[in-house]
Amino acid sequence: MGKIYVVGLGPGGENQMTPRAKEAIACCDIVAGYGVYMDLIAPLLAGKEQIVTPMKGEIERCRLAVEAAADGHTVAVVSSGDAGVYGMAAPVLALAAAYPEISVEVVPGITASTAAAAILGAPLTHDFATISLSDLLTPIETIEQRVRAAAQADFVICLYNPSSRKRADYLRRACTWILDVRSGETPCGYVRNAGREGECYGYCTLRELMDFQADMFTTVLIGNSTTRMLGRRMVTPRGYRIPETEK
Repeated sequence: MGKIYVVGLGPGGENQMTPRAKEAIACCDIVAGYGVYMDLIAPLLAGKEQIVTPMKGEIERCRLAVEAAADGHTVAVVSSGDAGVYGMAAPVLALAAAYPEISVEVVPGITASTAAAAILGAPLTHDFATISLSDLLTPIETIEQRVRAAAQADFVICLYNPSSRKRADYLRRACTWILDVRSGETPCGYVRNAGREGECYGYCTLRELMDFQADMFTTVLIGNSTTRMLGRRMVTPRGYRIPETEK
């Protein structure tokens, strides 16, 4: 039996991959992934067989990878960000359970929430929740329940997949749910293409965020009741006592 590495690629560029992720890909003879992510690591794929499936082809991609490992190959299944955060780790492990002889190793990567937070400042220093607004696999009623609960609990909220052509109003709806318990002046930030070519970011209030045009490549961070803008940085304090001279 072979081995599967489920690899988190980080935000995008090769320079933001961990050394372990590069090592895992280097030792594989087959690499499986979504086409966009495979393009990001094209220089690392020379001489390797590739399994590429489109959006919504995730299970087929993982099935082919597991079958290849069962035939004795060493396979990497790649995801952007971290493979265990909205990534391929869970389906690979589920499918590989039928082949107990296959070894599976999950290799972590920088995920969108922390990549975006580093660009915006330090908005995740205290407790936070990550919620995807995609209803492809999760009913919108469940998403609403989770967003409202996170807002009520005063978590900083990081929104993945905030909008698409079919879900053009989902970010606005999420803001409406949060505004039921949080000030319209709450600091927010957004990052598009974090760590990739075309990266851009900005800040706004929660009320202004309602009219922001996001897309699937955007990560949105909504502050809690203590989040502040310090200069051009979004910061959520954790409660440390900072001397006046160091503020």
